[in-house]
Amino acid sequence: MPDSLTTLIAGLAVIFLASTTQGLAGFGFAIVSVPIMIIFISPKTVVPIVMMQAILINLLILIEARKWLDLKRIWPLIVAGIAGIPVGTYLLVVLDVNVLRVFIGSVIVPFAIAYMVGFTKQVKNEKLAFASIGFISGLLSASTSIGGPPVILFFVNQGVDKQTFRANLVAYYLVVASVVSLAFVLSGVITTTVIQYAIWFLPATLLGTITGIKLAHKIDENLFRKIALIVVTIAALSSIASGLGIW
Repeated sequence: MPDSLTTLIAGLAVIFLASTTQGLAGFGFAIVSVPIMIIFISPKTVVPIVMMQAILINLLILIEARKWLDLKRIWPLIVAGIAGIPVGTYLLVVLDVNVLRVFIGSVIVPFAIAYMVGFTKQVKNEKLAFASIGFISGLLSASTSIGGPPVILFFVNQGVDKQTFRANLVAYYLVVASVVSLAFVLSGVITTTVIQYAIWFLPATLLGTITGIKLAHKIDENLFRKIALIVVTIAALSSIASGLGIW
């Protein structure tokens, strides 16, 4: 059982909010949950918890959104993401993750703000771009569990419609989360404590995901993109704050 009743209640609330966000937008579970949960649970425990929960969440969303999935478009992203996972797993074990949090937050904030004010520059060779974006995302997924922002920002830049955005993102996340979790098992990162937390947080994960899926069909394209950029910006700022020890 979690260390205290306060930790359990706080964890359930955060997981519910994060999984609702994921169900709604197709992303946001790690972005919302990790910066808050590391306040009361060790980052080395939080990261594998989030990865394990992400497998279930993304599977549920993909079942609902599968008709909009375009694997021909995103397969380079998936392959590159998998390639970055071993490096990220190694960094999780040996590196001070706070340094990585500050770095990624500092890089993401200016891009998110630029897109908010209307800047976009279409990339014609998506497959080439996906190679670098996927590798960075896979690395960050394994080391911090927050690997979504590079992919999210690229999809926003490319003007991907809402439903395709959700379906492609969750398919990518499902593969990456599964491979990351396997890497965690092999490297001993998934402990008995991690499994216990994952089980206790499961009801909030299921309820939040279902709630988000129901809300997903009630927002328009422009609002969807605004939500995406706001969530990414908040996550990046939270990453910097947590990395600097501000919270």
